[in-house]
Amino acid sequence: MKIGVDAMGGDFAPDAVVSGAVLAQKSLSPDQQIILFGDKDKITPLLKKEGVSEDSFEIVHCSEVIGMGDHPAKAFTQKPDSSIAVGFKHLAMGKIDGFASAGSTGAMLVGAMYSVKQVNGIIRPAIASYIPVSETEFNLLLDVGINPDCKPDVLHQYGILGSLYAKFVLNIANPRVALLNIGEEEEKGNLVTKSAFELMKDATEFNFVGNVEGNQLFSNDKADVVVCDGFVGNVVLKEAEAIYHILKKRKIQDPFFERFNFENYGGTPVLGVNAPVIIGHGVSNAKAIMNMILQTREVIGSNLCQKIKEAFN
Repeated sequence: MKIGVDAMGGDFAPDAVVSGAVLAQKSLSPDQQIILFGDKDKITPLLKKEGVSEDSFEIVHCSEVIGMGDHPAKAFTQKPDSSIAVGFKHLAMGKIDGFASAGSTGAMLVGAMYSVKQVNGIIRPAIASYIPVSETEFNLLLDVGINPDCKPDVLHQYGILGSLYAKFVLNIANPRVALLNIGEEEEKGNLVTKSAFELMKDATEFNFVGNVEGNQLFSNDKADVVVCDGFVGNVVLKEAEAIYHILKKRKIQDPFFERFNFENYGGTPVLGVNAPVIIGHGVSNAKAIMNMILQTREVIGSNLCQKIKEAFN
């Protein structure tokens, strides 16, 4: 297994990425290898600083970097030797099995759509995130940012994607899929959610359990997967992050609330494209990068992309 990592992506790259890769390597088996994409002249001294041999990692030298302020589509085409563009080229050619970056989210999405492309039958891919519900469990929420406006058939497909992820990556035998709404009753919601409910209630591809409200998100009493459009999902995700930061600022320590720390998950998978792609948080430190890499390993090992292709074929 070859795990591709953008060494130049993120606010603290390449230092945090190299440190995170060194940490992640300790949890990998001998047949699992990290491939670093980036400026070799900057990466090599950092490995030396970590006390790790340069030969421990394969480094693919890239002379360009797509910055957070760059226009995603233009930068992807105008900077062909950037770490993101080269990483996706390797992914499309099968030289790596998955690709992860804490760099430009827009450029990562452009790369995923242009290089490995979406699975046939998928209307729009989604990105999913974890919502803690206890000290050991969490719900899967999608979409959390790619598609702020979704039609009912897209939300129905999110139910399929979320169910497959929960089954093959989270090992939940029969995931319960719910639709995020302003009431549990079938007739509640706007035109989109009411129409989506009509599609999802007769679904045979997943176990639909109806609507859930916002106050049920942090409980797994009813659902394992919660579906919504990217606008609502992103608001929920940012509010969860805000709650965590407020608690930390007030010096409130609790094992459950510590699970709201994004560092523990590392990144969010892009669901619905033909190869494993994981997007990390721009402010990722070494711990977050480590978990982003380990999550990429889990997605690759689950063969999730092939399962999604089979489901939509």
